[in-house]
Amino acid sequence: MDPEAKIAVITGAGSGIGRAAALALAREGASIIVADLNEGGGRETVRLIEDAGGNAAFVHVDVTKRDDLQRMVSFAQETFGGIDIFHNNAGIGTPQPRFPAAALELWEKTLTVDLWAVIAAVQAVVPAMRQRGGGVIVNTASLAGLIAHLPDPVYSAAKHGVVGLSRSLAFLRDEANIRVNCICPGVVDTPMVRGVPGTMTEAELKAREAYVNTMPLIRPEEIAEAVLEIVHDDSLVGQAMAITHGPRRRIIDPPIRFREDPSQRPGSP
Repeated sequence: MDPEAKIAVITGAGSGIGRAAALALAREGASIIVADLNEGGGRETVRLIEDAGGNAAFVHVDVTKRDDLQRMVSFAQETFGGIDIFHNNAGIGTPQPRFPAAALELWEKTLTVDLWAVIAAVQAVVPAMRQRGGGVIVNTASLAGLIAHLPDPVYSAAKHGVVGLSRSLAFLRDEANIRVNCICPGVVDTPMVRGVPGTMTEAELKAREAYVNTMPLIRPEEIAEAVLEIVHDDSLVGQAMAITHGPRRRIIDPPIRFREDPSQRPGSP
């Protein structure tokens, strides 16, 4: 799909990967719906796009609320006419303390934001894409969704779920001309990785900074390039793209294709 003159909705577009993807798609001519819980960050992304000559609008969204997701879809339809590209990107890191010391409610929050909300957002967006004759969905997973991530088993479980969802929704290509794939980045230089003041103690922030500085970080712009690659390449369906430090990307899954007969699809009676 050529992004020019298309409409892209990006959750978590107020910073990090989401902002980089929004700017990249806008440079290619897409109109951008910036969806984020952080109004300040979201409006800054809109400003950056508009200053560069692009079209963008902000909508305040809590991805864990179904009404907010439906409002996001309606806003995109009313503002620009629909949805062609959806980058399902909003997420959170694992809270402190880590497994198994944390209260179950903290793990529930991680699973709600990083998995349930991803599923709910896809469900909200697909009908709007059908109205446009199809589209592209890019879910943000993680390398932790492809391998064991021992320090953060609950985060890893959520991201494994996103990978499984993206693979399993490959049938939407035949049914509705909607391609679903996911990106699986390593450690990206984002506010979530470095820690956000106000959500961690000073000691925790310093410890996080020291830890982050020991590893090579992936720039958000590198992840945005992967998103563009998926949007452009119509052959990518139901696949997980692993992204490591530097311009190294590889497809984990072989192409998925279904026969024309729906009864031959996995899970059919």
